[in-house]
Amino acid sequence: MQPVRSRRSKDLPSTKKTSSPGGSKEKGPQQGRPHFHFDLWFCLTLQNWILDFGRPIAMIILPLEGFPLNKPSAGDYFHMAYNVITPFLMLKLIERSPRAPPRSAVYLCIITFVMGASIHLVGDSINHRLILSGYQLHLSVRENPIIKDLKPASLIDSFELLYYYDEQLGHLMWYIPFFVILFIYFTGCFTKSEEQKRLPASGCVLLGPSALYYWYLVTEGQITELFLLTFLAMVVTVIHQHCRGRSPDSNGLFLFCSFTVTLLLVALWVVHLWNDPVLRNKYPGLIYVPEPWSYYTLHIKQNH
Repeated sequence: MQPVRSRRSKDLPSTKKTSSPGGSKEKGPQQGRPHFHFDLWFCLTLQNWILDFGRPIAMIILPLEGFPLNKPSAGDYFHMAYNVITPFLMLKLIERSPRAPPRSAVYLCIITFVMGASIHLVGDSINHRLILSGYQLHLSVRENPIIKDLKPASLIDSFELLYYYDEQLGHLMWYIPFFVILFIYFTGCFTKSEEQKRLPASGCVLLGPSALYYWYLVTEGQITELFLLTFLAMVVTVIHQHCRGRSPDSNGLFLFCSFTVTLLLVALWVVHLWNDPVLRNKYPGLIYVPEPWSYYTLHIKQNH
């Protein structure tokens, strides 16, 4: 019986897994699946445009009769769908990473992302109702006509707290995990294969819409510093991997090029509004990046 067992053990396929020095496991090549994840990038870009960018537009366009102010608006339902679909797509993207990241870090990022996006959902919903009542986004909370004369004056503090949850804490808990997950995924997208270094035509088609959405995300979310830190980390990673003879594969190249175009769009946006006195007053400080919807309420809505 011993020779038979020996032969069977020799015939069994090897199931050993190799680990990288950082502790993450390298996945073997996935058979039958295109290396460029067009389906995920397309779904992620499409739902970002519809559920995130389209959310405030839906609030403006759809009639109030169908969505009374004491009930969730159409934009709120968009936001709820975004809070479910985006984490799912991010997890699917991580699953396809050539190098498996630490699961605990990914789970923590996803949990924080959902919590931050949910905080923003509540704050943004109330903020939309304030806009319908005359709230002006290009002014601070205390300078707004419908806020500054409230009695008792402590109510103004409550609205400032709402603004803090909506525009600061909610955004940070939402966007920091989002960019961390993208960066973790990016660190595994390097290869020595020349064939995998090319960006396919489908990736070139998605590049413009993806970069334009990230421009909106950076400017409207007021996360310029976070975006710049992420992009700088990506550049450092590219340089480090280049010294080892590795370059971004098609997925890493798509993400890196999207962020590069986004940086250019943000720079053009800032130059265009550099001398605007009203927006300068609302966005003081070293980094001046106005929000698109503040520009809308100041220069477009008031003129119509």
